[in-house]
Amino acid sequence: MSFKIAIDAMGGDFAPQNVVYGAVQAAREFNLNLILVGRRDDILMELSKHDTAGLNIEIDNASEVIGMEEQPTLALRQKKDSSIRVGARLVREGKAMGLVSAGHTGAVLAASKILIGVIPGVDRPALAAAVPNRRGTSIWIDVGANIDCKPLHLKQFAVMGHLYAREIMRIPNPRIGLLSIGEEDIKGNEKTKEVFKVLKEANLNFIGNVEGSAVFNGEVDVIVCDGFVGNISLKVAESVLETMVYLLKEEISKTYSRQFGYFFLRPTFREFKKRIDYAEYGGAPLLGTKGCVIICHGKSSAKAIRNALKVARDFIQNNVGERIYQEIKNLAEAEERIL
Repeated sequence: MSFKIAIDAMGGDFAPQNVVYGAVQAAREFNLNLILVGRRDDILMELSKHDTAGLNIEIDNASEVIGMEEQPTLALRQKKDSSIRVGARLVREGKAMGLVSAGHTGAVLAASKILIGVIPGVDRPALAAAVPNRRGTSIWIDVGANIDCKPLHLKQFAVMGHLYAREIMRIPNPRIGLLSIGEEDIKGNEKTKEVFKVLKEANLNFIGNVEGSAVFNGEVDVIVCDGFVGNISLKVAESVLETMVYLLKEEISKTYSRQFGYFFLRPTFREFKKRIDYAEYGGAPLLGTKGCVIICHGKSSAKAIRNALKVARDFIQNNVGERIYQEIKNLAEAEERIL
């Protein structure tokens, strides 16, 4: 594999331990060429704990780390040798084709826009999260990159989500739904009503407005909304799932008979936990940037980092960026015909 992927080794609550371990796993299992970006001594110490013989792993020293409490743009300007900035610069200079980070999300977003750049025709990159549903997996876009959106942005999110679902999730003709307060086309605010009209005429499998229940019932493959609604909804959903697991464990522990029954149901519970575990999905791609950018959960385990690197590999191999550029161009032409 000729291309390289840069990893922010200092990003996340459990860095560099989990990041380095996940990178070692990914390099071995997927034969990846990786660049670990961060404090060289810290990275070397973690690498010494693992068998790295024959693995294609480099280190690019970055002496600074952007903390979660720092203002993103200001921190990028002041910390020119931060792991996020150096990683983004490697992508901009063509030394890496992708960046994976579990660090400060705002800083990664800013670095991606400022240093890596945006695909021509895309007004705003968007975060696309993979979420489990009754029939498989859905793509939810945007889940936090853009708080205030115009109708144009949501139209582009739909196109980018369509491409990602088709090329990476292997859904031949993804069903796209616009998140609203009702299924009828007259429901929603002025923004969603305008987006509805254009998506209806676009060359997409647009099924119309969908309510919040559609996110998990499997009715649609791509759920489109602005980052404000998407981020709040996603975090509520994560909290609900965590609470369900907690309450289930609590009820099981109350009696010996329930604990005895759990002994026989452990494989079922393991599969259930696997289906709802964010680590299985790796990270959320920032669609619309010139290079591949994958943003991971701050609490990412080594498994989550490993899977995020697999997502980055698939993204690059399927040339998703170039496909997004072409589809955005087609959408613009479709809008011109409508107007």
